[in-house]
Amino acid sequence: MKPIDWVGTSLDDLRAFPEEARNEAGYQRDKVQRGDEPSDWKPMRGIGAGVNEIRIRTGREHRVFSVARFSDAVYVLHAFEKKSQKTSRMDLELAQRRYRLAVERHDRRKEST
Repeated sequence: MKPIDWVGTSLDDLRAFPEEARNEAGYQRDKVQRGDEPSDWKPMRGIGAGVNEIRIRTGREHRVFSVARFSDAVYVLHAFEKKSQKTSRMDLELAQRRYRLAVERHDRRKEST
């Protein structure tokens, strides 16, 4: 089972979800850690290679962007409540910046082994 690497404020952001959404996010994250696909997701190639958007629907819409393609960890990039049909530019840009940080962390870990 891969460990989770929380990038930026993603853990705090996920903890701010309502309980039902937080529980579902935890269940889906566990599936990803075990190498399975989440129940409802789509690729987010515009953010970076291997980034997926996990969609959580509990009456309100929540999203978790993560990347599991690296061997060392599942990197959780961003967690947020989606308030409109289209994902905001701010959320996409934040996820892109955090993706670059995740790649740097992965590369550093690879170098140190």
